[in-house]
Amino acid sequence: MKYVVILGDGMADEPLAELNGRTPLEVAETPVLDELSKKSELGLSHTIPEGMKPGSDTANLAVLGYNPKDYYTGRSPLEALSIGVPMKDTDIALRTNIVTLSDDDVPFEEKTILDHSSGEISTEDAAILLKAVKEELQNETYQFYVGTSYRHLLIWDQGQVVDLAQPHDHLGQKIGPFLPEDPTLRKMMIRSYEILKNHPLNQARIAAGKNPANCFWFWGAGTKPILSSFEEKTGKKGVMISAVDLLKGIAVGAGMKNIIVEGADGTLNTNYEGKAQAAVDALTKDGYDFAYVHVEAPDEMGHQGSIPRKVKSIEYLDQRVIRLVKEGLDAAGVDFRMLVMPDHPTPICVRTHTSDPVPYLIYDSTKPESHSWNYNEKEAKASGNYIAEGYRTMDHLLGGKTC
Repeated sequence: MKYVVILGDGMADEPLAELNGRTPLEVAETPVLDELSKKSELGLSHTIPEGMKPGSDTANLAVLGYNPKDYYTGRSPLEALSIGVPMKDTDIALRTNIVTLSDDDVPFEEKTILDHSSGEISTEDAAILLKAVKEELQNETYQFYVGTSYRHLLIWDQGQVVDLAQPHDHLGQKIGPFLPEDPTLRKMMIRSYEILKNHPLNQARIAAGKNPANCFWFWGAGTKPILSSFEEKTGKKGVMISAVDLLKGIAVGAGMKNIIVEGADGTLNTNYEGKAQAAVDALTKDGYDFAYVHVEAPDEMGHQGSIPRKVKSIEYLDQRVIRLVKEGLDAAGVDFRMLVMPDHPTPICVRTHTSDPVPYLIYDSTKPESHSWNYNEKEAKASGNYIAEGYRTMDHLLGGKTC
């Protein structure tokens, strides 16, 4: 038996007036998911433990079967694992977004955060801007590292785990109340804006109609992570297929192999087909038992507040990932179980993560189940199946447990 998780990041949503009270999942044309749901267990899984912030860090740990309350030490340390940054026990890692702030002539604290991703800036462009800031701000205490797209890293030697605001939680708001209380971090943010606002690359982005990447934003502080081996825990030899450093870092910590797919970039136009083929090859040719395929696009479209783009990202997931993985495994003649779910909701109405339970689907190629439901939030709830501790969803996938 082979096992595959297809994770549509932030795919779950709320009913929208613009969609006549339906969610993007209900509206999207998903013929493969509709077919699979008739032969699958459907239900809700609560991936965010009570009292923890909703995020892809805690939620993806849960989906992989790790109780976030036992294993979570912060988001950025997991990304540090992916980048290959060696952390000391006394280091603090902080996510460093390159964001877009308004350029109006007001004090820094009164500026507005417009875009947490600077228009999904390329890694190549972001690296140029990071270098410009590093040349002035980096020292023995504060070390910057290039990540992916707008997502980068600061290692703070002998630092402290400080409470920092997530930029995607405050889009369209004045930044003053959300700036770090730590004076050095605050000064570095202000200075990064002064360095980047007139940078030639940003001037070129503005001329091209793109959002300038004009400020650093620190968040997600944490200490060196310690994860147990996924293979030792489950008996399954696994691979991770993702474009984002967070998921790659979780894989490194869990002893899973990261498969890098050319053209996979975490955007709406990522290489969906390449990810699907990588999963099929890992399971049918390379001797792996388990594949985790993470697709970032639905989450990014939720943060952007774009209904049509979020719907499109779900349709792409259905046709360009789920369909190809199923067809590939069927053609190889292997028995398999497939889990499809989001990690958390990213509702269009709030443009950030929430803690609500998410719909899951578990398909078993060896079982001729027969149901009438489709895969969406409403029908998952109506099924009556509920996994209160989301990290136990993996037991349902691997152990064949049912609600």
